[in-house]
Amino acid sequence: MSRSARLSLLLVAVLVLGGVAVGATLHAAGRAARTQHPRAGGPAVASGTVRLDDPRRALFRSMAWGPHRDEITAVPADRPDGPRTASGVRCLRFHAAVGTGICLQAVHGTLRDTYRAVVLDHRLRPLRRYDLAGTPTRARVSPSGRTVAWTVFVSGDSYAGTAFSTRTSVVGSDGRGLDANLETYALTVDGRRVHAADINVWGVTFADDTRFYATAATGGKTYLVRGDRTTRTLKALHPNVECPSLSPDGTRLAYKKRVEGADPDAPWRLYVLDLRSLRESPTGEHRNVDDQAVWRDDHTLIYSLPGDFGADLWTVPADGSGAPRRLAGAALAPVFPR
Repeated sequence: MSRSARLSLLLVAVLVLGGVAVGATLHAAGRAARTQHPRAGGPAVASGTVRLDDPRRALFRSMAWGPHRDEITAVPADRPDGPRTASGVRCLRFHAAVGTGICLQAVHGTLRDTYRAVVLDHRLRPLRRYDLAGTPTRARVSPSGRTVAWTVFVSGDSYAGTAFSTRTSVVGSDGRGLDANLETYALTVDGRRVHAADINVWGVTFADDTRFYATAATGGKTYLVRGDRTTRTLKALHPNVECPSLSPDGTRLAYKKRVEGADPDAPWRLYVLDLRSLRESPTGEHRNVDDQAVWRDDHTLIYSLPGDFGADLWTVPADGSGAPRRLAGAALAPVFPR
């Protein structure tokens, strides 16, 4: 092939690739623009005052298309599918307790997006901000509201794969005592200290301001770990546990578990572990649950599944009885009053 032919071929390839890139960008921009317009069949959403300390209201990130998409919204606690009051505060991940909130946000830039964690007061006003090293995935507030935690993906984009890295941070809601990376804690598995470069920790759920549970992964296995901020330790308690969520009475953990024979891209089922006996039992939800469930009360779990607007909230009894039912459409990251 002559030099001119090679140059012509190279030019054609550049033009084709450039066209594909432009097309993809325009498609993404068009889809983003469409989500800003209400879609038929979506829930009613209107601006208003939202507080984190109102015992009559439940909160979640609204996924409904329209100008309030991704905003934290409030609904009557006894009518999660009712009209929504939008706060104006947008979060990718959100959690709250006793008037303290943690909001993981995207900061849209000209060339790329960055992310930050924002600690919120009871009126959703920012108290503190922390730059994040990756994409937000989990957030939790301790029962007292005095400690917050978050997890980000530093690389990779799915727990279903094997090539990912997380970073989990814990800090007092007053800004004191930042533990920027829980991987610096001493991890023990079967009584032995683990020294490995592949340790990842994610999915904190708090027992109190210093004690928590989380997932730790190393050597291709995942474990439920009990963490202690005072001693800076993580102790493995049970295998094959991801994204645990502690019940209000502190006796059980809901979590997603990899099950044998499942699709590798959809491997998780929702289980509950009794912390006294370490006996686990499946819930009545048999679909793939890629979420950190929350407890509505000591008997009921809430979690997200894919829906027409991105995600819907579902609920199922924690004791394995009953069948799952949809709680609210176009919603994510729920918080119910206690």
